[in-house]
Amino acid sequence: MHPRDQTIFALSSGRAPSAIAVVRVSGPQASLVLTTLAGELPPPRQASRRLLRDGAGQPIDDAVVLWFAGPASATGEDVAELHVHGGRAVLAALLAAISVIPNTRAAEPGEFTRRAFENGKLDLTEAEGLDDLIHADTDRQRRQALRQLQGLLGNRARDWRERIIEASALIEAGIDFSDEGDVPAELKAPAVKAIRALHDEIAEVLAVQGQAERLRDGLVVAIAGEPNVGKSTLINQLARRDVAIVSPHAGTTRDVIEVQLDLDGYPVTVIDTAGIRETDDPVEREGVRRARARAEDADLVLWLVEGERAIDPDAMRPLGKSGDGSSPSGGSVWIVRNKIDLSGGEDAEPHGEFGISASRGDGIPELVQALVKFAAGFFGTTEAALVTRARQRDLLRRTSDSLRRSLELVEQGEELAAEELRAAAYALGRMLGRVDVEDVLGAIFQKFCIGK
Repeated sequence: MHPRDQTIFALSSGRAPSAIAVVRVSGPQASLVLTTLAGELPPPRQASRRLLRDGAGQPIDDAVVLWFAGPASATGEDVAELHVHGGRAVLAALLAAISVIPNTRAAEPGEFTRRAFENGKLDLTEAEGLDDLIHADTDRQRRQALRQLQGLLGNRARDWRERIIEASALIEAGIDFSDEGDVPAELKAPAVKAIRALHDEIAEVLAVQGQAERLRDGLVVAIAGEPNVGKSTLINQLARRDVAIVSPHAGTTRDVIEVQLDLDGYPVTVIDTAGIRETDDPVEREGVRRARARAEDADLVLWLVEGERAIDPDAMRPLGKSGDGSSPSGGSVWIVRNKIDLSGGEDAEPHGEFGISASRGDGIPELVQALVKFAAGFFGTTEAALVTRARQRDLLRRTSDSLRRSLELVEQGEELAAEELRAAAYALGRMLGRVDVEDVLGAIFQKFCIGK
């Protein structure tokens, strides 16, 4: 039996123990599972209270059950949902009772969503939006993912594909009537107009330089500097809890410590790195190497300096940072002067520098507000952004390139232009998951949790 013909089941709610747990069943045996456990099928789409029993007739739990007959279900198959008390023993007994029913098996990660995709309940861009929604940490990420789940990109891609196919039909009709005087020209003109409009629309989408992808991944801020300047104290202030060991001894931080923050809805990962200095300690030396590597890759580096001390350009140079607020890799550098309560410095210094006291909290609100402003500029306007993944951008770029080449070729030979239009439609089909996407399905759906 093909795996897709088997009935799958899994816990679809949070891990036990919990107040209520939801076990989902999908496939041709879902009705048998429900009648075996609950005695009879409840009315479709109506919550019904049932005493669940195992195959030996022993009671499992007093539950609420729902029945969704395919194709009018989340997966397009027959689906049963069992809402039980969320104790570990209840779940163990229920899953054991389901597993002994013929042709049932535990679901793999993302298998419910994959079946929904394969049964036409959602396209691949919507499935990717669902994955982003599950993993959203901030409100802005949630809103963006929900727009994708509701078909923001998929609906546009379907419209583009239909228009490409219409233009292609005109071009190919012109080929068929090439011996009939003005007919090819009359067909070619509206086709060229449609192709040019499509190319301009897609080029406009691609011109938005990856803000939506950035919002998915988040902003990375590295706190770096020489040893014992207060990096760990600063990350504790930003996190509002003790996540890093604070010690007066230089070289305390040996590894990279990461904290996930939500700054006004923007996802920000703050990294506390080992103090950068020359050392003979092999463990500390490895920490310094990792610190430099993470700071090089960061979108923003907060370079901590103690009080009024001069900035050591030799210490910053190995990071690839110039010290003027930029780096060859495109990241930015802010100079943050710590311990101003001891040095008598101001709350803020000129030339893009910040003055703080990480131990007392002086200057921290101003630094956080500056980070929020930086994040807003970094992510840009994402409310209307269509593309949220590199896969989508790559296929849209291929579509745009094929449309551009078709415009160039239409005067030279309609046959070649028609072939480029077919390539453009094919790329959009891959984006939606409707043609030749087996190579990417596993990579996408295995990231889902089991039961989704």
